[in-house]
Amino acid sequence: MQENEQDVIRRWLSGDKKAFEILVRRHMANAYLTALGFTGNAEDARDLSQDAFIKAFQARRRFDPQRPFYPWFYRILRNHCLNFLQRVRKKSEPLYFDESLDNERFRSSVPSPVEQLEKTERVRLVRAAVDRLSVEHREVIILKNFEGLSYREIAEVLDVPMGTVMSRLYYARRMLKELIQEWEQKGVTADARRSATGHAEPGEVV
Repeated sequence: MQENEQDVIRRWLSGDKKAFEILVRRHMANAYLTALGFTGNAEDARDLSQDAFIKAFQARRRFDPQRPFYPWFYRILRNHCLNFLQRVRKKSEPLYFDESLDNERFRSSVPSPVEQLEKTERVRLVRAAVDRLSVEHREVIILKNFEGLSYREIAEVLDVPMGTVMSRLYYARRMLKELIQEWEQKGVTADARRSATGHAEPGEVV
């Protein structure tokens, strides 16, 4: 039987390191997916999510035990990822993406080489388009499409009304659609978008 999270949190705040390990195990997958959504790179996502847990442990005195853990932790992780991306871009070191992360839903059971190329390019265009979104629109896409959170859960994580989540997600999806359609009509590739903007492509969105 899974231990109640509030009990685990109380043990952690009292200095029980094993209790914090339980929190890490429970939330590591979502933390990794969030970092992957921001960076698009599997290795960076693993490092950043692990670093964020270390930061959370060090900041435990600032945690309100009456609140759930993940929304508080998410803000630490989000800021850590954004700081990382800012440092990378200042150094003009583009992030390169692991093509093995392409979602299986973009592939047919027996795609032809041409079909595979077309699908891979569309995934990369979506990645590049997500990177053009503002942080507040990008993160609702990450939380909804990567972590699979409900509107209510996203509202709790971001500490905003559920109507705000729905509005941001609507506009984020509309902007993604418009950007991708514009680029496809102009025959712009994901590599061209990356070269023109100097931006890394974030993780895929379906």
